[in-house]
Amino acid sequence: MEKKVILITGTNSGFGWLTANTCATLGHKVYATMRETKGRNAEKAKALVQQENIEVLEVDVTNGKQVTDAIATIIKKEGRIDVVVNNAGISAVGIAESFTEDDLDRMLNVAVTGPWRIIRAALPYMRKQGEGLIVNISSVGGRFSFPFTTVYNGAKFAVEGLTEGLHYEVKPLGVDAVMIQPGPFPTEVWGKVATGSDTTVVAGYGDLAKVPEQIIAGFKQMFENLKPNPQLVADAIVKLIDTPKGKRPLRTVVDPASGSFAEIANKTVKEQYESYLTAFGMKEMLS
Repeated sequence: MEKKVILITGTNSGFGWLTANTCATLGHKVYATMRETKGRNAEKAKALVQQENIEVLEVDVTNGKQVTDAIATIIKKEGRIDVVVNNAGISAVGIAESFTEDDLDRMLNVAVTGPWRIIRAALPYMRKQGEGLIVNISSVGGRFSFPFTTVYNGAKFAVEGLTEGLHYEVKPLGVDAVMIQPGPFPTEVWGKVATGSDTTVVAGYGDLAKVPEQIIAGFKQMFENLKPNPQLVADAIVKLIDTPKGKRPLRTVVDPASGSFAEIANKTVKEQYESYLTAFGMKEMLS
């Protein structure tokens, strides 16, 4: 196995934590990033650096300087960057109208603009190398927008759009830009779900105002019944890393609960999309 230099965002918990540990155990060099490495995430940062092959960097993906400094540090130490995993994000459940412009800006800054900052900082080095892998963590909710997770889904729709177009632009340069589409998994994200800050509108929705809490309760019950393992997402990322460049699928669904309908949608769209690109003289971008 060829050792890769890997940057992973949001490694203080969930998919990021599992992916960092899994990749390091396999012998890859992992730069695990998170916020507040000397504050609320100090214990998580300490635990990661005790693992062989892991270094922790302080990175808030909404801070452009921290992003570019992190990439510069990796290039200075390693001379290259092979893989970026954009995992940092925010979960949100609630009545869409209750999310203010500031709420939406915060969501997009973390979940969309943040990954784009990382991509733009790393891509010049990947292009120069003639190879690289960008893995963006999307969601099944990036393909279908579910009621009362509208703002979260909107952000993931944006991730899908940015990744899909980029996938075809950089593939001829030796760089793969792909997505993981996880379904719901029992990670720490459920303990910090964002809600809309304008609570004045909630009363106008009557009994519908109870639905967001019912959704969260329903997910927790599903976790008890199905026990979906978040390690499946880390394993899917490793599989993409191990797949030869140019052979990696644009979308990988990881959803033990409801993955079939996302898989069907992906297959149908892929077939039509390839016909579209071919009709516009871009068939070479498909291979």
